[in-house]
Amino acid sequence: MAELIIPSLLETLYMVLFSTIFSLLIGFPLGILLVITESNNIWEKPLLNKILNSIINVLRSFPFIILMIIVFPISNLIVGKSIGTTATIVPLSISAAPFVARIIEGSLKEVDKGVIELSLSMGATVPQIIFKVLIPEAMPSLILGITITIINLIGYSAMAGAIGGGGLGNLAIRYGLYRFQTDVMIVSVIVIIILVQGVQYLGNKMSAIVDKK
Repeated sequence: MAELIIPSLLETLYMVLFSTIFSLLIGFPLGILLVITESNNIWEKPLLNKILNSIINVLRSFPFIILMIIVFPISNLIVGKSIGTTATIVPLSISAAPFVARIIEGSLKEVDKGVIELSLSMGATVPQIIFKVLIPEAMPSLILGITITIINLIGYSAMAGAIGGGGLGNLAIRYGLYRFQTDVMIVSVIVIIILVQGVQYLGNKMSAIVDKK
């Protein structure tokens, strides 16, 4: 059992780690832009804000399995293949990026506008407000949001196993469904649950540590 579970667990961790990094690289700037470009904010750009909102809403509307199939050619272009653990990182990142953008947007909007207005009155520039006011003030909420993103990606990676994505999801389907080895499926699900619980625990702890309040 260990010979089956451990390699699949490592594949899942590999997919989730890199898809989290890439989705944050895409979604974090988008979330910041969504906040600062809205009406009556520090870099008001209503047209850009409307375009970004529309794109993000469209991307979030795609079910992950369908999006993964659509993105097959892009995966093939980037990593040289359309199925497998590495190839799955591409659709995972693309599917999570709009979710990350909304998470970041929601967290940054929780920051007291009085703090932003005070920073503006003291002559702070837009980049200074973003990196020295918005992000530090919203850090506990941002950490919880990123934690939710990681948990969602664990679930997405399990679904990706249905179409050759690798990881624990693929193991559960290959052995639990096709070979009727229920014990492998049960253990796979238990490992996923433990993984999710561990991520949530660490996220809660980190958020509590950085919470100035």
